[in-house]
Amino acid sequence: MFINKSFDGKNNICGKNISILRSNLKISQRELADRMQLVGIDIDKNAIQRIECGKRFVTDIELIAFSKIFQISLEELTKQ
Repeated sequence: MFINKSFDGKNNICGKNISILRSNLKISQRELADRMQLVGIDIDKNAIQRIECGKRFVTDIELIAFSKIFQISLEELTKQ
């Protein structure tokens, strides 16, 4: 059976990077959710929290939006 989790049991590999990038910008999870909504992604603070701790999957559309907000490539966003 295929297990759809990263090597450490998390549901995504970008959550840690998103948390670091958000902290570097000195913005809250709510502010990041607001910025995501400005680029057309309907997401709330709780979803950001779940992404950062690895409990929530991240869609490809969300990955693109995060990369635009943080102004980094998808490769940088998803590097382990």
